[in-house]
Amino acid sequence: MILAAGRGERMRPLTDATPKPLLEVRGKPLMQWPMEALADGGFTELVVNTDWLGAQVAARFGARPVLDGRGALSISYSDEGRDFGGALETAGGIVRALPLLGEVFWVAAGDVFAPGFRFTQAAVDRFLASGTLAHLWLVPNPAHHPKGDFGLSGDGLALNQAADKYTFSTIGLYRAALFAPPYCDIPAGNPDGIKAPLAPILRAAMDNQQVSAELYTGDWTDVGTPQRLRQLNAGVAPAAGA
Repeated sequence: MILAAGRGERMRPLTDATPKPLLEVRGKPLMQWPMEALADGGFTELVVNTDWLGAQVAARFGARPVLDGRGALSISYSDEGRDFGGALETAGGIVRALPLLGEVFWVAAGDVFAPGFRFTQAAVDRFLASGTLAHLWLVPNPAHHPKGDFGLSGDGLALNQAADKYTFSTIGLYRAALFAPPYCDIPAGNPDGIKAPLAPILRAAMDNQQVSAELYTGDWTDVGTPQRLRQLNAGVAPAAGA
């Protein structure tokens, strides 16, 4: 699943007429980078959730895009704006899309630039063998998020409380069971359009040792400001504090 429903307030005025995931980074829409990486890993069935200017996303990629010579992907759209008048936040959006997803699935944000990240079947196999409900990729804290989000134990568990924390990259593997009781009470398909953040669900599961994690040290940027977008397109890493 590619998350593409956000308004991108901090990116205005760029996002007044263009949805944030379609802003170009180095010649491609931002969300196309993880789409291509997923396809390269053999994951060709995607779900994309949309809200703000979501029709542009569907018009740009359609149902079976061919990206830079790769085989056709298959995309299903979860149009939260059409169905509920607005985005459902991360967990609400995932639960809405559950009927379109398998028992195990990737989730990545369409507004994060991680050009070297590889989505692999080997990672899925390790996750399946682990028995945990989620596996997160964490990154060193950027200047704009110095306190981080989650800790990482020596045996590879994500920690709700820790002296040293890392930033959640937004890339993760999940079991559908995470989005069911006792961690989530929203019915699969989210028929009432309930808005719900992901972090409280993850933190509750972490407290039960149900979330594993690893540190990713490749290039990674939360493209959250016009300045960071300009720097990426200039071929440089975002400046400290950007």
